[in-house]
Amino acid sequence: MKQSRTEATHSRHRRIRRKVSGTAARPRLAVFRSHQHIYAQVIDDNQQHTLVAASTVEPELKEQFSHGRSCQAAVSVGQSLAKRALAAGIKEVVFDRGGNLYHGRVQALADAAREAGLEF
Repeated sequence: MKQSRTEATHSRHRRIRRKVSGTAARPRLAVFRSHQHIYAQVIDDNQQHTLVAASTVEPELKEQFSHGRSCQAAVSVGQSLAKRALAAGIKEVVFDRGGNLYHGRVQALADAAREAGLEF
């Protein structure tokens, strides 16, 4: 039987997480895309600690966009996450697309983070 879209995303995420892990030297940039918003975190999996985070539910980004489901909102999240990561001394990360396809909002966030200075 064919998987639903949510089940397919979860199975892709589990498969990715078997291979992708963040360390103190190269933390994991994890992206979560809901229907209304997009969230990104830089995580050290060894310490199980979130180092930096950004999302469209934050007040400064919420003022700019009426909703967080646009590529422009994802670009803003990627840029603000990269600024915060660079300020925290994080330059290299491992990208975790969270089971989502590398397309649309996820790709826009990743490209914006790269342009703002993160390396992955």
